[in-house]
Amino acid sequence: MSTSSAPAPYVEPWLRGTHGEVPAAGRAVLHALDLAWDDLTKWTSGLTDAEAHMEPLGLPSLAFHLRHIARSTDRILTYAEGGQLTAEQLAAMKAEQVGEATLAAMLEEVHASFGRAAERVRALAGTDLNVFRGVGRKQLPTSVGGAMIHVADHTQRHVGQALTTAKVLRAMRD
Repeated sequence: MSTSSAPAPYVEPWLRGTHGEVPAAGRAVLHALDLAWDDLTKWTSGLTDAEAHMEPLGLPSLAFHLRHIARSTDRILTYAEGGQLTAEQLAAMKAEQVGEATLAAMLEEVHASFGRAAERVRALAGTDLNVFRGVGRKQLPTSVGGAMIHVADHTQRHVGQALTTAKVLRAMRD
């Protein structure tokens, strides 16, 4: 009898049966954040701190995307909750392009942001998703649900760009 220790096949978050207590729209956002985390940890594994700050082929750095993912998640959820951005959030947004944090520290910022976001999404998911929310000084129109769902699509957009940058960085090693 052979005892194989082959890894279990990867199952995407939306097929894992998780977050079942959260209404469907919120559950989809949580699954998107779970998938983002899975992808970011997989594709950044083995990269150096220096590589994380590189802009290969003129692409935005992995560092920018990681900071942007973490901080934009907070900003978008602030709008979903009916708030406006604080001076601290605006300063953090302006600082997304700069910094020398380690890759591990930036991943921890994303992980912590996703943890806080999960709590906020759980609270929002049970509310009326059609309630108006204004975005920014111009109060551009969206809804609780629109902003909440935008967390998922915006995060996935930047994860895709981050993964492309990570793949280019790996290819440049060869």
